[in-house]
Amino acid sequence: MHDHRRLGRELDLFDTDPLMGAGLPYWLPDGAVVRHVLEEYVREVERAAGYRHVYSPVLGKRELYEISGHWSHYGDDMFPPMRLGGEEVVLRPSLCPHHALIYRSRSHSYRELPLRFAELGGMYRSELSGVLGGLTRVRSIQLNDAHIFCTPEQAVAEARDALALIRRAYDDLGIRASRYRLSLPGDRDGKYVPDPELWRRATALLEEVLDGTEFESVEGEAAFYGPKIDVQITDPAGRESTLSTVQIDFHQPERFDLHYIGPDGGKHRPVMVHRSIIGSVERAVAHLIEAHGGAFPVWLAPVQLVVLPVAEEQEERGHDLVRRAEAHGIRAELSGPGHGTLGARVRAARLVPYQAVIGEREADAGCAAVRLRDGRRWGAVPVDELLARIGARAGDRGAELWAAA
Repeated sequence: MHDHRRLGRELDLFDTDPLMGAGLPYWLPDGAVVRHVLEEYVREVERAAGYRHVYSPVLGKRELYEISGHWSHYGDDMFPPMRLGGEEVVLRPSLCPHHALIYRSRSHSYRELPLRFAELGGMYRSELSGVLGGLTRVRSIQLNDAHIFCTPEQAVAEARDALALIRRAYDDLGIRASRYRLSLPGDRDGKYVPDPELWRRATALLEEVLDGTEFESVEGEAAFYGPKIDVQITDPAGRESTLSTVQIDFHQPERFDLHYIGPDGGKHRPVMVHRSIIGSVERAVAHLIEAHGGAFPVWLAPVQLVVLPVAEEQEERGHDLVRRAEAHGIRAELSGPGHGTLGARVRAARLVPYQAVIGEREADAGCAAVRLRDGRRWGAVPVDELLARIGARAGDRGAELWAAA
């Protein structure tokens, strides 16, 4: 059973420091590579699906969250406001109010809809110290978030497409959904927006989205403004958590007085579909570490090729191979004799997809003896062929490509 907290530190992916504070992890170079590649993957998938990316600030005036409803329904999870002159500003607990303002900043015709805004943005949750742990429960969150502004007739199709995008990403990342949950309101006073018709309409639409998908309805897990589809994952210890969500929201478009001009020339209220493919980057990476035991899919691995010269005499050939690999877009590094015996270096690089050993014979022949992390060997391969084969694999994504082959 893998624990991402232990593996993350062993593999130099992330760590914490009491001077930074609990629930505020920092990313080490290899972890930053994983995060960067994951974020670029998400942006690429979103661009191909018609999303337009935006940036918005991590602070907002208290009034913004009073309008959105976060202040009254979600205040316990927010950090206290800070005084700036005569104003109070808050670290945002969510990106949706900011995206609502971005939508509202321009007039829109029905011909523009659906309009899909996406952002990998920071947000902050005032989590209690007792629940913080590794990357799964943190106070500073990088959220893969998006909001689709559409007509009521488009909402089901947009939410269904968002769910399909989540499934595709799971296939590419090697993540398995343990179940789908329709999260509904509970009976806690003050937690949920008191609008029965809003809840009825949104729930009916999400049930239509889930038609053909096995799911469970669970009370008390909805967002304060509406029901949501939660895609659940399970870690190796059997603990379940939510990674991805799809929501249909009638509340915030009304609170922010959002509208579009319809074919009749009049103002109409859009529907806001909230959608997160991988949820928080922190939780997604934590799950990937545990799901793969640190042996990331080739395209996601922080180091894809480690070059192992047997002796000092082959180090220059090793450096040359690293330089050529990097020129091919392959993440490579050298592990020379100064790092221990060849056997020790091979063991230290056991999670790297490809190991290229260069001894005297390989150096003379312009080759490298290639080992794969699953124990297979390619034997002596000419350097040009080696780089072509790894380069072709390094950018491939998909469940059938997790292992180097």
